[in-house]
Amino acid sequence: MPLYPVYQRYFGATEGFLINMNLDVFLIRAVFVLLLAITAWYFRPVAGSGTVSLILALGAGLAIIFFETRIRQASLKSLVGGTVGAIIGVFAAAVLGFLISVQGLSPETKAFLTTALVLSFGYIGLLIGASKGDIREFLALGGVIQTPNRPQHLVLDTSVIIDGRVADIAETGFLAGRLVIPQFVLRELQQVADSADSAKRNRGRRGLDILQRIQKNQNLDITITDVDFPEIREVDLKLIEMAKQLDGKIVTNDFNLNKVSQLRGVPVLNINELANALRPVVLPGEIMRVFILKEGKEYNQGVAYLDDGTMVVVDNARRNIGKTIDVNVTSVLQTTAGKMIFGRFNEENGGTPQSGTPRYEPRESSRDARMDRSERPERSERPERLNAPRPITPTKSA
Repeated sequence: MPLYPVYQRYFGATEGFLINMNLDVFLIRAVFVLLLAITAWYFRPVAGSGTVSLILALGAGLAIIFFETRIRQASLKSLVGGTVGAIIGVFAAAVLGFLISVQGLSPETKAFLTTALVLSFGYIGLLIGASKGDIREFLALGGVIQTPNRPQHLVLDTSVIIDGRVADIAETGFLAGRLVIPQFVLRELQQVADSADSAKRNRGRRGLDILQRIQKNQNLDITITDVDFPEIREVDLKLIEMAKQLDGKIVTNDFNLNKVSQLRGVPVLNINELANALRPVVLPGEIMRVFILKEGKEYNQGVAYLDDGTMVVVDNARRNIGKTIDVNVTSVLQTTAGKMIFGRFNEENGGTPQSGTPRYEPRESSRDARMDRSERPERSERPERLNAPRPITPTKSA
């Protein structure tokens, strides 16, 4: 078992010499320190003493390894910005040092001021450059040179691929950016498609069909990346880490992944939130006509569904199952996991039940599943992470 995942799990690999400490890296670092120590012992640069030179060489080697481990954690943007900032700071210090050298100061004062300027300007340039290290800011030069904007990376989750609505949204142009599909998401999707459960297998195959549909669209910028994080086992955490590295967003329907990503500072595009924002607004007090499909859980309740799959719970409607009636909306419960509408049937006030072809044609099995998910929005069907509700497209009876 590699040493680094154990250290990261129990101690948090934020600093130290065990960052990515697999066997190959350990051997390379050991050989480097050994060669540095042998060189110091042979040349003896410190007062001709081999022991003192050897100790100093070992300390310098360990310090270099420590610095290297910290550099490995920095992003390329920070490295480029820090390097450019340090060079600019040293150059500015050299100019000021030249002006100091022509002044009538003592040699000790000139040497101290010059060294202090180099250290100070180099330090300031390094930190400012690392924090403002976007290469476009250096190339733009305050707007003199125009550079193209980097595309926004949108990392797709398994649940949103199986849901299918992301393909429609992307085709309309509302998902502006580059769609990133990691290989570990494809592997998870293939596992769902190969499941022994027929329902899961159908969802997995639907996800593969959606991916083929997205790939065939020439107007979309799609990237399938092989980047993986072997030290991380959970797919959700891999998605969050990839979004951090790409400075992008996660597109998902997973309620739990949505919350964890927000806690970790990663932006999320939730298709359910978009669907809720686009649904027609129903206000309390309005009259709406619905088809009572079945009995509710409470006494004398009936349950109906709108065309988009929204569940409507109607009081005093149990005896009107199988009929289309007018109900008075009393309240609307809307969350990121879905929407529920509550109403009341008052036959005395003109709510006359009507038989015949219903306005909202039901689909018993799929709408039953949607009702369960709406009542328990935070439950999950792990490991497939397919817990988010999806709108139901009704089928008209012959």
